[in-house]
Amino acid sequence: MGTASTNSTKPAMRDSLIAAAFQLFLERGYEQTTVDDIVTLAGVGRRSFFRYFPSKEDVVFPDHEQCLHDMTRFLAASADSDDPIVRVCDAARLVMRMYAENPTFSVQRYRLTREVAGLRTYELSVVWRYEKTLGDYLRTRWADRRDGTLRANVVAAAVVAAHNHALRHWLRSGGEGDPLAEVDGALEFVRTTWSGGQVVDAPTEEAEDVVVVITKRSTPMWRVVREVESSLGEG
Repeated sequence: MGTASTNSTKPAMRDSLIAAAFQLFLERGYEQTTVDDIVTLAGVGRRSFFRYFPSKEDVVFPDHEQCLHDMTRFLAASADSDDPIVRVCDAARLVMRMYAENPTFSVQRYRLTREVAGLRTYELSVVWRYEKTLGDYLRTRWADRRDGTLRANVVAAAVVAAHNHALRHWLRSGGEGDPLAEVDGALEFVRTTWSGGQVVDAPTEEAEDVVVVITKRSTPMWRVVREVESSLGEG
Protein backbone atom coordinates (compact mmCIF):
# COMPACT_ATOMS: atom_id res chain seq x y z
CA MET A 1 0.00 0.00 0.00
CA GLY A 2 2.80 2.43 0.95
CA THR A 3 4.66 1.75 -2.31
CA ALA A 4 1.52 2.23 -4.37
CA SER A 5 0.83 5.55 -2.67
CA THR A 6 4.38 6.78 -3.35
CA ASN A 7 4.21 5.75 -7.00
CA SER A 8 0.91 7.54 -7.50
CA THR A 9 2.28 10.72 -5.87
CA LYS A 10 5.22 11.02 -8.25
CA PRO A 11 3.20 11.26 -11.47
CA ALA A 12 0.81 13.68 -9.75
CA MET A 13 3.70 15.99 -8.81
CA ARG A 14 5.16 15.69 -12.30
CA ASP A 15 1.80 16.55 -13.85
CA SER A 16 1.42 19.50 -11.50
CA LEU A 17 4.78 20.87 -12.63
CA ILE A 18 3.81 20.51 -16.29
CA ALA A 19 0.44 22.18 -15.71
CA ALA A 20 2.04 25.04 -13.77
CA ALA A 21 4.72 25.53 -16.42
CA PHE A 22 2.26 25.75 -19.29
CA GLN A 23 -0.06 28.05 -17.37
CA LEU A 24 2.83 30.45 -16.90
CA PHE A 25 4.12 30.02 -20.45
CA LEU A 26 0.70 31.00 -21.78
CA GLU A 27 0.25 33.89 -19.36
CA ARG A 28 3.75 35.39 -19.33
CA GLY A 29 5.57 33.81 -22.21
CA TYR A 30 8.21 31.10 -22.22
CA GLU A 31 11.26 33.33 -21.93
CA GLN A 32 9.75 35.36 -19.10
CA THR A 33 9.01 32.27 -16.99
CA THR A 34 11.68 30.85 -14.69
CA VAL A 35 11.98 27.51 -12.96
CA ASP A 36 11.44 29.32 -9.66
CA ASP A 37 8.15 30.67 -11.01
CA ILE A 38 7.05 27.17 -11.97
CA VAL A 39 7.87 25.51 -8.66
CA THR A 40 6.25 28.37 -6.73
CA LEU A 41 2.98 27.96 -8.61
CA ALA A 42 3.14 24.17 -8.28
CA GLY A 43 3.89 24.45 -4.57
CA VAL A 44 7.06 22.33 -4.63
CA GLY A 45 10.79 22.93 -4.30
CA ARG A 46 13.40 23.34 -7.04
CA ARG A 47 14.79 19.91 -6.23
CA SER A 48 11.44 18.37 -7.11
CA PHE A 49 11.48 20.09 -10.50
CA PHE A 50 14.94 18.84 -11.43
CA ARG A 51 14.06 15.35 -10.24
CA TYR A 52 11.74 15.11 -13.21
CA PHE A 53 13.10 17.62 -15.71
CA PRO A 54 16.79 18.35 -16.37
CA SER A 55 15.93 21.78 -17.80
CA LYS A 56 13.07 24.17 -18.52
CA GLU A 57 13.01 22.91 -22.12
CA ASP A 58 12.34 19.35 -20.92
CA VAL A 59 9.10 20.34 -19.22
CA VAL A 60 7.79 21.35 -22.64
CA PHE A 61 8.49 17.84 -23.97
CA PRO A 62 7.77 15.65 -20.95
CA ASP A 63 6.66 12.55 -22.81
CA HIS A 64 9.25 12.03 -25.53
CA GLU A 65 11.78 10.09 -23.45
CA GLN A 66 9.17 7.48 -22.56
CA CYS A 67 7.93 7.36 -26.13
CA LEU A 68 11.47 6.82 -27.45
CA HIS A 69 11.89 4.03 -24.91
CA ASP A 70 8.60 2.43 -25.98
CA MET A 71 9.56 2.70 -29.64
CA THR A 72 12.96 1.08 -29.03
CA ARG A 73 11.35 -1.81 -27.15
CA PHE A 74 8.69 -2.22 -29.84
CA LEU A 75 11.31 -2.48 -32.59
CA ALA A 76 13.50 -4.81 -30.53
CA ALA A 77 10.53 -7.17 -30.16
CA SER A 78 10.22 -7.48 -33.94
CA ALA A 79 10.26 -10.97 -35.41
CA ASP A 80 12.43 -11.89 -38.40
CA SER A 81 9.24 -12.54 -40.36
CA ASP A 82 7.95 -8.99 -39.83
CA ASP A 83 8.11 -6.62 -42.77
CA PRO A 84 10.68 -4.01 -41.61
CA ILE A 85 8.82 -1.16 -43.30
CA VAL A 86 5.49 -2.10 -41.75
CA ARG A 87 7.25 -2.35 -38.40
CA VAL A 88 8.75 1.14 -38.53
CA CYS A 89 5.43 2.57 -39.68
CA ASP A 90 3.75 0.95 -36.67
CA ALA A 91 6.51 2.38 -34.47
CA ALA A 92 5.75 5.87 -35.78
CA ARG A 93 2.11 5.40 -34.82
CA LEU A 94 3.21 5.14 -31.20
CA VAL A 95 4.38 8.74 -31.41
CA MET A 96 1.12 9.95 -32.91
CA ARG A 97 -0.85 8.16 -30.19
CA MET A 98 1.22 10.03 -27.62
CA TYR A 99 0.16 13.35 -29.15
CA ALA A 100 -3.45 12.21 -29.56
CA GLU A 101 -3.80 11.28 -25.88
CA ASN A 102 -3.88 14.97 -24.92
CA PRO A 103 -4.93 17.14 -27.88
CA THR A 104 -5.15 20.38 -25.87
CA PHE A 105 -1.63 20.02 -24.49
CA SER A 106 -0.26 18.97 -27.89
CA VAL A 107 -1.76 22.03 -29.60
CA GLN A 108 -0.49 24.36 -26.88
CA ARG A 109 2.99 22.91 -27.19
CA TYR A 110 2.91 23.25 -30.96
CA ARG A 111 1.98 26.92 -30.75
CA LEU A 112 4.65 27.52 -28.13
CA THR A 113 7.39 25.90 -30.19
CA ARG A 114 6.38 28.05 -33.19
CA GLU A 115 7.07 31.14 -31.10
CA VAL A 116 10.31 30.15 -29.36
CA ALA A 117 13.32 29.42 -31.55
CA GLY A 118 15.14 27.52 -28.82
CA LEU A 119 12.23 25.12 -28.46
CA ARG A 120 12.16 24.49 -32.20
CA THR A 121 15.83 23.55 -32.04
CA TYR A 122 15.14 21.25 -29.11
CA GLU A 123 12.24 19.68 -30.97
CA LEU A 124 14.44 19.01 -34.02
CA SER A 125 16.90 17.15 -31.81
CA VAL A 126 14.04 14.97 -30.56
CA VAL A 127 12.89 14.27 -34.11
CA TRP A 128 16.44 13.27 -35.05
CA ARG A 129 16.47 10.74 -32.20
CA TYR A 130 13.26 9.16 -33.47
CA GLU A 131 14.70 8.97 -36.97
CA LYS A 132 17.94 7.45 -35.68
CA THR A 133 16.00 4.83 -33.71
CA LEU A 134 14.09 3.79 -36.84
CA GLY A 135 17.25 3.89 -38.95
CA ASP A 136 19.22 1.73 -36.51
CA TYR A 137 16.53 -0.93 -36.64
CA LEU A 138 16.34 -0.89 -40.44
CA ARG A 139 20.12 -1.02 -40.86
CA THR A 140 20.18 -4.15 -38.72
CA ARG A 141 17.39 -5.76 -40.73
CA TRP A 142 19.01 -4.91 -44.05
CA ALA A 143 22.59 -5.55 -43.04
CA ASP A 144 22.98 -8.16 -45.79
CA ARG A 145 21.97 -5.78 -48.58
CA ARG A 146 24.48 -3.81 -50.59
CA ASP A 147 22.16 -0.81 -50.39
CA GLY A 148 21.11 -1.55 -46.79
CA THR A 149 22.47 1.58 -45.17
CA LEU A 150 21.19 3.91 -47.87
CA ARG A 151 17.80 2.24 -47.92
CA ALA A 152 17.53 2.36 -44.12
CA ASN A 153 18.41 6.05 -43.96
CA VAL A 154 15.99 7.01 -46.72
CA VAL A 155 13.08 4.94 -45.41
CA ALA A 156 13.58 6.17 -41.82
CA ALA A 157 13.58 9.76 -43.05
CA ALA A 158 10.47 9.09 -45.16
CA VAL A 159 8.58 7.60 -42.22
CA VAL A 160 9.44 10.58 -40.01
CA ALA A 161 8.51 13.05 -42.76
CA ALA A 162 5.16 11.33 -43.37
CA HIS A 163 4.38 11.23 -39.65
CA ASN A 164 5.28 14.89 -39.17
CA HIS A 165 3.25 15.92 -42.22
CA ALA A 166 0.13 14.35 -40.69
CA LEU A 167 0.97 15.64 -37.21
CA ARG A 168 1.44 19.25 -38.32
CA HIS A 169 -1.78 19.18 -40.31
CA TRP A 170 -3.68 17.99 -37.25
CA LEU A 171 -2.02 20.48 -34.90
CA ARG A 172 -2.61 23.42 -37.24
CA SER A 173 -6.29 22.52 -37.26
CA GLY A 174 -6.35 22.98 -33.49
CA GLY A 175 -6.46 19.26 -32.82
CA GLU A 176 -9.66 18.69 -34.78
CA GLY A 177 -10.31 15.40 -36.54
CA ASP A 178 -8.70 12.00 -36.15
CA PRO A 179 -4.89 12.23 -36.09
CA LEU A 180 -4.48 8.46 -36.20
CA ALA A 181 -6.45 8.27 -39.44
CA GLU A 182 -4.33 11.07 -40.88
CA VAL A 183 -1.05 9.38 -40.01
CA ASP A 184 -2.35 6.06 -41.34
CA GLY A 185 -2.83 7.63 -44.75
CA ALA A 186 0.61 9.25 -44.73
CA LEU A 187 2.37 6.07 -43.60
CA GLU A 188 0.49 3.98 -46.15
CA PHE A 189 2.06 6.17 -48.82
CA VAL A 190 5.50 5.27 -47.47
CA ARG A 191 4.66 1.58 -47.23
CA THR A 192 3.32 1.28 -50.76
CA THR A 193 6.24 3.27 -52.12
CA TRP A 194 8.89 1.06 -50.53
CA SER A 195 7.14 -2.29 -50.07
CA GLY A 196 5.58 -2.44 -53.52
CA GLY A 197 8.63 -4.31 -54.70
CA GLN A 198 12.11 -4.92 -53.48
CA VAL A 199 14.62 -2.45 -54.76
CA VAL A 200 17.07 -4.44 -56.80
CA ASP A 201 20.72 -3.87 -56.07
CA ALA A 202 22.43 -1.88 -58.76
CA PRO A 203 23.71 -4.35 -61.37
CA THR A 204 27.39 -4.72 -61.86
CA GLU A 205 28.40 -3.19 -65.13
CA GLU A 206 29.62 -5.68 -67.68
CA ALA A 207 33.18 -5.29 -68.75
CA GLU A 208 33.33 -3.27 -71.91
CA ASP A 209 35.77 -3.78 -74.72
CA VAL A 210 38.84 -1.67 -74.17
CA VAL A 211 41.28 -0.96 -76.95
CA VAL A 212 44.70 0.50 -76.31
CA VAL A 213 46.32 2.14 -79.29
CA ILE A 214 49.99 3.00 -79.24
CA THR A 215 50.94 5.47 -81.90
CA LYS A 216 53.22 8.39 -82.59
CA ARG A 217 52.12 11.85 -81.50
CA SER A 218 52.30 13.00 -85.13
CA THR A 219 49.89 10.30 -86.40
CA PRO A 220 46.77 11.88 -87.96
CA MET A 221 43.54 11.37 -86.00
CA TRP A 222 41.80 9.71 -88.95
CA ARG A 223 44.47 7.01 -88.90
CA VAL A 224 44.03 6.48 -85.15
CA VAL A 225 40.25 6.11 -85.60
CA ARG A 226 40.77 3.61 -88.42
CA GLU A 227 43.06 1.50 -86.24
CA VAL A 228 40.50 1.48 -83.42
CA GLU A 229 37.70 0.44 -85.80
CA SER A 230 39.91 -2.27 -87.23
CA SER A 231 40.64 -3.64 -83.74
CA LEU A 232 36.90 -3.74 -82.92
CA GLY A 233 36.04 -5.38 -86.19
CA GLU A 234 34.08 -2.36 -87.36
CA GLY A 235 34.20 -0.50 -90.62
